[in-house]
Amino acid sequence: MKHEKIMLIKNRSDIGAGTRGSDLGIDAMEIAAINRGHDFFHTVESIDVETHNESIYNKVQNSFAKRISHVYEQCSRLSDVVKMSLLRNEFPLILSGDHSSALGSISGLKAAHPDKRIGVIWIDAHADLHTPYTSPSGNIHGMPLGAAIADDNLSCQINKISEGTNKYWTALKNIDSPAPKISADDIIYFGVRSTEEPEDKQIAKYAIKNYKVAEVRHLGIADCVAGTLDKLKDTDLIYISFDVDSLDPDLISYGTGTPVEFGFAPQEVIDIINGLLASNKVAALEFVEVNPLLDNKGNKMAETAFDVLRQLQL
Repeated sequence: MKHEKIMLIKNRSDIGAGTRGSDLGIDAMEIAAINRGHDFFHTVESIDVETHNESIYNKVQNSFAKRISHVYEQCSRLSDVVKMSLLRNEFPLILSGDHSSALGSISGLKAAHPDKRIGVIWIDAHADLHTPYTSPSGNIHGMPLGAAIADDNLSCQINKISEGTNKYWTALKNIDSPAPKISADDIIYFGVRSTEEPEDKQIAKYAIKNYKVAEVRHLGIADCVAGTLDKLKDTDLIYISFDVDSLDPDLISYGTGTPVEFGFAPQEVIDIINGLLASNKVAALEFVEVNPLLDNKGNKMAETAFDVLRQLQL
């Protein structure tokens, strides 16, 4: 399927991450395109989302949800841009810094289509199901799905959060439309291999399917995609979130905030996403967590992310 019009949304924010630098990932991908002699970024219309990256210099007030007030603002901005794009019948192709952005993208999709059921494909090394109550780090890029399903997982609580944190966490869950945005039954993971106990309990509680790397290779990508689409057959729309840490860092590079060994090869991700795009149900696609400051092979991760992007059948 070819979309009539792609809107490239550039969200250069890394305030939800534990390490700085993913805000530079979009520009690193553009440099990769230039070095490849490819004019993709000059042929697609784009919009830049206003950012709040200067907040990294502020003293952290909410240690169990770091910079949560500014993450809320950032996700709200992104939600508005995604919603606007969808209401113009465009296909939002979102390039973001850290993965907290996904809550903004999902919120925008739900705001544009409040009566639609949204399936989420999460291609990632991590489950990102934490909440401020369970997070060991307080980095909100580990919480977007926890917020999207609006389950605080209080049975696994390890943190006592402040009234201010709770206020902004509630606001995050309700950006542009009431929580929850999605059902946990409509999440499917690809490549998740680094989780903490609170996330494991959520995955078990909701029986969230995780196509691990070895399983994808054993069953074949076509069967995994077919199983995914069957599981999501009652959804109206699908959002795909591709975190580059789903890739194998030893094969590619360590140019991402939280690399985990034994991930996918680039062609596997290309085939997974293209298989899903062929369903005609994908309403938005997001790339996240390219961090050129951490790249041990020059600009290799951004080059790989761009190579994935240019081979997608959008």
